[in-house]
Amino acid sequence: MGEYILPVVDLAQKELLLFASLCFILGAIDDVIFDVVWMAYSIKRKLFVYTRHHRVTVEDLPPSSDDSPLAIFVPAWQEAAVIGAMLRRCLDQWSHRNYRIYVGCYPNDGETIAAVAAAAKDADHIRIIICDHDGPTSKADCLNRLWRALCHDENIECKSYKSVVLQDAEDLVHPKALDLFDYLIDKAPLVQIPVIPRRAARSVWIAGHYGDEFAEMHGKQMVLREALGVSMPSAGVGTAFRRDELRRLSALTHGKPFDAASLTEDYEIGLQMTQGTARGIFARLKDNQGQWVATQEFFPESFDDAIRQKSRWMMGIAMSGWDRLGWQPCWRENWMRFRDRKASFAAFVLAIAYVGILLTGFLYILQLYGLYQSSPLSDLLLMMLGINALFVAWRLTFKGYFVFKLYGLREALLSVPRTLVANIINIMAARRALFHYLQSLTGVQPKWEKTNHFHPDYQDVRQLRPTRVSICDD
Repeated sequence: MGEYILPVVDLAQKELLLFASLCFILGAIDDVIFDVVWMAYSIKRKLFVYTRHHRVTVEDLPPSSDDSPLAIFVPAWQEAAVIGAMLRRCLDQWSHRNYRIYVGCYPNDGETIAAVAAAAKDADHIRIIICDHDGPTSKADCLNRLWRALCHDENIECKSYKSVVLQDAEDLVHPKALDLFDYLIDKAPLVQIPVIPRRAARSVWIAGHYGDEFAEMHGKQMVLREALGVSMPSAGVGTAFRRDELRRLSALTHGKPFDAASLTEDYEIGLQMTQGTARGIFARLKDNQGQWVATQEFFPESFDDAIRQKSRWMMGIAMSGWDRLGWQPCWRENWMRFRDRKASFAAFVLAIAYVGILLTGFLYILQLYGLYQSSPLSDLLLMMLGINALFVAWRLTFKGYFVFKLYGLREALLSVPRTLVANIINIMAARRALFHYLQSLTGVQPKWEKTNHFHPDYQDVRQLRPTRVSICDD
């Protein structure tokens, strides 16, 4: 039996490695081009902008000429453990005082309602909104209920809010974030500030890999998207939408600007608001203490939670997002959408590559014990493997650079082995996303799955890894 099976295994190993190597080279060329364009843009700013102009901090921004209030939307389903601490921290630390926090709760989630009510006691800035249906529903459904409440309040109080800011129940929001939104929302329909993942000391690998990805995403990718003048996706937190733009979108969607049928409504609404001639702003400013004005939060610590969250992102952005948003008559826009959508395909290619590597190890062991003599790798395949090794070194170096900028040397070194963990999570998430996407093609409505959250106020603070956010500038 072995004399028939092993040659097939040998052939499969060569074909899998060849296919994966070719796909990796094509994907890596795209990444290198993006990196080179970002480097050129960064060098240009350092030489011709920062040498002539003072680097502005958030305290340097003048007051907005429009003193209309800001609305902060916080959807909350089973967030009793975190929502109270988040709200109290905002009330205590935000320097901007002209705002109202709309917290969306569900009638069958009494614990969250009680936690919000306790935080809102004697606080005029918080309003509890009860959703029309028992939870859980989608995040977009809850946001639409908050939108209706905002419109109702505007009619009753005869005033208009200037923007809507999205935050989650576990967010650690910078004290000056509202000041930044208040100033910049006058200039663009969407303003996004960086998202900085934090982790507890016990979660070096799973939660840690989010830090690696966001360090590069919000240190390079979003920066270059703004520079290229293409549409800007919302991260779902730390995003401000201009009120009149939401009104326009609401008029087109029967009063529901956030699409409840989408698994990534934040990503989609960001693209819709900033496409064409509209321009979004990705605001990377520091305060006078050298800290980024950003939203910090804790990401999943378990494989299951990370896989569920990332499968929702992959399906919403790369799979159903392709169907829902399509392409645009602009090469820069399509380049960015291609980069957003290639993540799922890259995960499948990774799975193929790992199978090829396992087969290589299996055949090597057989050859070592004289049980089977595998055919040698072709010169073409060896050359492609060598090229890929160089591209991998380039990719790891670039990622490590952005991780170092944000978290320091230790996390930058850990980002190298964490790449394996990230690959495994992405492969499992892509498999799950594909399964649910194929189900959706048969008419099964995709289910929005909540991510479990925690807050440092309910953890041993000695276990928190401090976020280093002031090492380098752009």
